[in-house]
Amino acid sequence: MDGKATGGRRAHVTARAVLPRAVAALGMVTLALVGVNAGAGATATQPGPKTSSIVLQGPTAYTPKAPPGGGTDDYHCTLLNPHLTHDAFITSIDFQPNSPEVHHEITYAVPPDLAAAAEAQNDGGKGWTCFGESGLNTGGAAGSLNGGTPWLTAWGPGHNISKEPAGTGAPMPAGTLVIMQEHYNMLVGDKPVRSKLTLTTVPANTPLRPLRLNIVAAPPDIPCAPGVTGPMCNRAAELASVGQRFGMGQEDLVDGLEALCGRSSSDPPVGDTTTCTWPLYTTGNIVELAPHMHLLGVGMKFVLNPGKPTQQTLLNVTDYDFHYQRGYVLPKPVAITAGDTIGITCTYNPQLQEELPLLRKVPPHFVTWGDGSTDEMCLGLIFTTPPNSVSESAALAHAFSPSV
Repeated sequence: MDGKATGGRRAHVTARAVLPRAVAALGMVTLALVGVNAGAGATATQPGPKTSSIVLQGPTAYTPKAPPGGGTDDYHCTLLNPHLTHDAFITSIDFQPNSPEVHHEITYAVPPDLAAAAEAQNDGGKGWTCFGESGLNTGGAAGSLNGGTPWLTAWGPGHNISKEPAGTGAPMPAGTLVIMQEHYNMLVGDKPVRSKLTLTTVPANTPLRPLRLNIVAAPPDIPCAPGVTGPMCNRAAELASVGQRFGMGQEDLVDGLEALCGRSSSDPPVGDTTTCTWPLYTTGNIVELAPHMHLLGVGMKFVLNPGKPTQQTLLNVTDYDFHYQRGYVLPKPVAITAGDTIGITCTYNPQLQEELPLLRKVPPHFVTWGDGSTDEMCLGLIFTTPPNSVSESAALAHAFSPSV
């Protein structure tokens, strides 16, 4: 599915080019990470799998800095070595941001064959700026998500400890390095931060179903609230600001999302809702869903096969709160087949720009997709497991295969 943005300066944009950045540009979801109950077949009299804890923390505190293009958001990546000598499943995470200005955290996997490249980029342990994606060029590395750096875990405000759906785990191959990306909202503060991430793991031979991540998104185009005016209550002006703060690639991302959702990239529909339908390429079972928006977000709906006789609302969150983000484990796994579609609809309240003390620190503005805390997102994370017909051994082999 391709789209070409209008205007001579825009590059040709494809789904493979847009989604990795859309995925990582997050503001973030408390999801990829979670825990397991003792594994299939365990009973009250049987011991559970042996668990291990991996503590990840940067060597020193990091002080957020305003980017050269201006703005009040800083994305910083730190390379860490978990010293994992065997394949494992992540069953839960405990992320301690240790400071309120941490807007989100994503833990990316670095395959062993890219360790040297990551070390070279790490600037002697100081890390690097990494708006949107991890900033590491994987070159289509094994296990990458649409060409981007694969995720291991993610965290967003609300609670520090999260667990995987019962009987599942997030695969983590032996020898993996990790990149810990943190988004700092400098409207909240700019003091030194030294966050800590603890991963609970079990051996890869534990009978768990490996989780796979699918992403759906829609481009927000939210005008200023009724009666509110100002020079930034203009989409073109705001889009230029997004490009200045985060680079021209961010503007291409916005245009690409518009095109992928069948809209004009120069004159899309505006309002307090946005929707987009995406094809699913995975056959399996949906076990968990997680919505992610920023401070204007109030609701998100996931619909399987919208407009078809088999249409099914999987999740309808009507009380979304950025400060308490969560994943929703479905009461019963929902079977999907490659070729199904899923629609995502996000709802926003632009009046919150005038009501929330944090947003009142910046001038009123038209809101588009962007990496900043005062920008918006409409991002849905869909966690699936292999089809029930796939044996545990086959699922395990696929999860840790270099060709995945």
